[in-house]
Amino acid sequence: MLSKDESLESPVQEATTEAFWSSLSRGIHSAAQPLTILRASLGKDQTDRMSLIELRKLATSSAMEVERVCTFFNFLQQLVVIESVKPQLLEMPIQPLIAYVTDGFNLLFERDGMFLRSMVADSCQPLLINRARTLQALSSVLLIAHGVSHAQDTVELTASSSSSNAVKVVVRNVKSYVDAMNEEASLSMVLADANIRSQRGSFSWTLQPFSVQIQFDEAF
Repeated sequence: MLSKDESLESPVQEATTEAFWSSLSRGIHSAAQPLTILRASLGKDQTDRMSLIELRKLATSSAMEVERVCTFFNFLQQLVVIESVKPQLLEMPIQPLIAYVTDGFNLLFERDGMFLRSMVADSCQPLLINRARTLQALSSVLLIAHGVSHAQDTVELTASSSSSNAVKVVVRNVKSYVDAMNEEASLSMVLADANIRSQRGSFSWTLQPFSVQIQFDEAF
């Protein structure tokens, strides 16, 4: 059960709040870029001098920027919900969640000639987690892993017990070395991080090679 003192500010809660404001600022900054482009390109002085062909090209490019704005706005909405709505944590095993998310992504990986391999150690104990948020985080990470992988690559999704009464979930592609992700993927990683940390889990990642590590304490 959760402690009766959970409402008191703790170092973990302070760090989570700090991360929220940092992520919110990043999302606003990301949305500002396509908005600035739209504002500069759709000014009356510019459009009045354009031919019909140029206006059609502008409409196409503007639609792409509008789509980016919508993506970033959706990120901000999700981030606020994660921060403002405390998740209900229930005791459950990790095995069914790993199986569920793997089944959902197998066709995508197979279509692009990739392999998705999952393995859960028998020693994994039940966790105190939120099913929806855990699945959202795993789905986001697998989509990113797919995006940085190539045909014939293998993405591994594993879960194992650690020595500190915790379960470690890892998504990795040992052949994938990425210098940087695009902004959309980076913000998707931020949301996955927020979903895990909202459940008092830990989240870390690296791009060389690509690896994401999630850890939850076992339920007692």
